[in-house]
Amino acid sequence: MCVILPFIILIQTLISTPKPNQPHQPSAQKNKQTHPLSLFPFSLLSLRNMNLDQFQKNSMYVETPEAFGEGDKNFDDDGRDKRTGTWITASAHIITAVIGSGVLSLAWAIAQLGWVAGPAVLLAFSFITYFTSTLLADCYRTPDPVHGKRNYTYSDVVKSVLGGRKFQLCGLAQYINLVGVTIGYTITASISMVAVKRSNCFHKHGHHEKCFTSNNPFMIIFACIQIVLSQIPNFSKLWWLSIVAAVMSFAYSSIGLGLSVAKVAGGGDHVRTTLTGVQVGVDVTGSEKVWRTFQAIGDIAFAYAYSNVLIEIQDTLKSSPPENKVMKRSSLIGIMTTTLFYVLCGCLGYAAFGNEAPGNFLTGFGFYEPFWLIDFANICIAVHLVGAYQVFCQPIFGFVENWSKERWPNSQFVNGEHTVKFPLCGSYSVNFFRVVWRTTYVIITAVLAMMFPFFNDFLGLIGSVSFWPLTVYFPIEMYIKQSKMKKFSFTWTWLKILSWVCLIVSIISAAGSIQGLAQDLKKYQPFKAHQ
Repeated sequence: MCVILPFIILIQTLISTPKPNQPHQPSAQKNKQTHPLSLFPFSLLSLRNMNLDQFQKNSMYVETPEAFGEGDKNFDDDGRDKRTGTWITASAHIITAVIGSGVLSLAWAIAQLGWVAGPAVLLAFSFITYFTSTLLADCYRTPDPVHGKRNYTYSDVVKSVLGGRKFQLCGLAQYINLVGVTIGYTITASISMVAVKRSNCFHKHGHHEKCFTSNNPFMIIFACIQIVLSQIPNFSKLWWLSIVAAVMSFAYSSIGLGLSVAKVAGGGDHVRTTLTGVQVGVDVTGSEKVWRTFQAIGDIAFAYAYSNVLIEIQDTLKSSPPENKVMKRSSLIGIMTTTLFYVLCGCLGYAAFGNEAPGNFLTGFGFYEPFWLIDFANICIAVHLVGAYQVFCQPIFGFVENWSKERWPNSQFVNGEHTVKFPLCGSYSVNFFRVVWRTTYVIITAVLAMMFPFFNDFLGLIGSVSFWPLTVYFPIEMYIKQSKMKKFSFTWTWLKILSWVCLIVSIISAAGSIQGLAQDLKKYQPFKAHQ
C-alpha cells in the first residue's frame, strides 16, 4: 500500500500543480513575532552575513534589490547576501544529511524483515520521502512557489502556510528530532572510535579476546571537537565540511559494501538467509520477532530523515533557475544515490551475515580483517558525523540565541560581540552567551549519550517519532492548503490515506524501539565499559 499510494498521488499532483500567483510584492513593514517558536534560525547550512541588521535577521522583512542601489547584484530579493548554491552543493548537503549512521544498521534491519519485506520497505520509504520532499520544495516560497516570499526554515514554512497550533507542534517535533539526532550521532561516533581500538586489539591478541573498551572517553573527545566547531557563528563559511562529510559517507559505505561482497564471494561460514528474515523458534521467540520487525522499520525510517532540513538546504540555492525546481532535482539525485547505497549495503550485508547480522555491520565485528581497512572505515564514520552533528545542531543554536536576543535586547552578555585575536588565525568575534550556551548543549548531549548508548533502539525511536510529522504530515498538509485543494477530491483522499498509513507505521515502529530500550535498560549499568 505504501508503495502504490505515492505513485497514484504523484500522477494526480503533476496534473493538478497549483498555478503560479502574481509575484509577491515585498513589504517593508516588519512582521511582529509574538511567540518564542517564531524565532527559528533563518538558515541551517547558511547562517547569513552577521553584519545584517538585527531587524532584518529576526523578521520576515523583505527588501527589494532596488533598495541597495540600481544594478547591485550582491543581494537577493530579501536583502540578504546573494545565494550561490547549486544542485551540486544541495545534493551534497542532502547526501551528508541522509547517509549517516542509518546505513550501518540496514543489514540488521533487512535480517529482521527478510528478502521480500526488507527491500520493499526500503524502496517504499525512499519513494515516500522523495514524493513529500517535492511537495515541501514548492513551499519554500509562499504563496507562490516561484515568486512568493521566502521562508528560511522548515518551521517558517509551517507558520506561513498553516500557522497556529500546527506551527507550535511542528517546532516541538522538529527540535525533539534535532536533539535526538545529535545524541544519536554522539553515540555512533563513539562506537566507531571504540571499534578502531578494539579492531587493533583483536588483531594483536586474537579474535577470542574480549577487548573491553568504554565508549565514554571517546564521547568526551567527540564532544570536545563539537564544542570548538560550535563556536563558529557563520556556518556558511564551512560549506566545505558538508563536501568532506559526503565524501566520508561514500568512503565508509563503499568499504562496507566491498567487505560484504568479498565475504559473499569467498563463501566462508555458512549463513542462513530467508524470505521472511529471522525465524521464530530458531533465532528469536514469537514476540521478539514482532518487536524486532517494528524496530527495523524505525531504523529504516531514520535512514531517510532529512525533510526537516530540506528548507534550510533550499535556502542556500541561487534564485535562477527557480529554487523549487533545483531542489526537486537535488532531492531526486540525493535520494536515488542514498537508496542505491542502502539497498546494496543492506542486502549484501544480509547476504554476508544472514540472520545473525550485527546491529552495526562495521562495528559489530562481523568483519575482523583487513583490520586497517575497517579502522579507516570507522574513522570515516567519525569524521562524517563531526560535520553531520553541526548540520543538525545549528538550528537549535540559532533558535535559542534569537529568542534570547528578543527576550533580553539590552543585555551585553547576550548581544555583545568581542573581538579576540588568535596567533596565526587572525581576529575572531566572541559572544559570551554563545560560548556558554553552545558548550552547555554539547555537554548535555554527550552525557545523555553516555546514559543511553543503545545504537539500534535509539536510532529506531528517533526515526519513528520524526518520520510521520516532519516527512509526511506537514508537507502534505501544506501542499493541500497552498494548492487550495478541495476536500474529498481524488488527490485529497489519497494524500490523507498516505498520511494515515504512515502514522500507523510510525506508531508501531516507535513501540518496537521503546520495547528494545526497555529491555536494554534492564541489564545496563551507565558509565561502565561493555563488550
